[in-house]
Amino acid sequence: MAKSEFTLRGNFNEILEAIETGVMGGSISASLEDRTDWYLGDVRCAVRVFERYSMMGSNRVSLNVTMLGQGDTVQLCAITSGGSQAMFFKINTFGEEAFLECVDKIARGFNG
Repeated sequence: MAKSEFTLRGNFNEILEAIETGVMGGSISASLEDRTDWYLGDVRCAVRVFERYSMMGSNRVSLNVTMLGQGDTVQLCAITSGGSQAMFFKINTFGEEAFLECVDKIARGFNG
């Protein structure tokens, strides 16, 4: 498992669209498995679950992106899972780290 967290400034919809487009365009095998959006007054929460095939690990890797926004402040958490073939501990996390790096690059663009 690999995780990144950011506090961003910007338009919630623009950040979310950049992440969806970037993740889906970053790998030919990437898919958006599911999504949900919640609104509570002026607070918005979006959850996206992506999956892709990792050639390095010869397996599938998932990426969960959760965004919470109010005004122009957006909290972003991205967590990857999978990517290892070991039974009791992880020995190969290259696929997870590469998947997460896609979101990290996009987030850094909104972080100023």
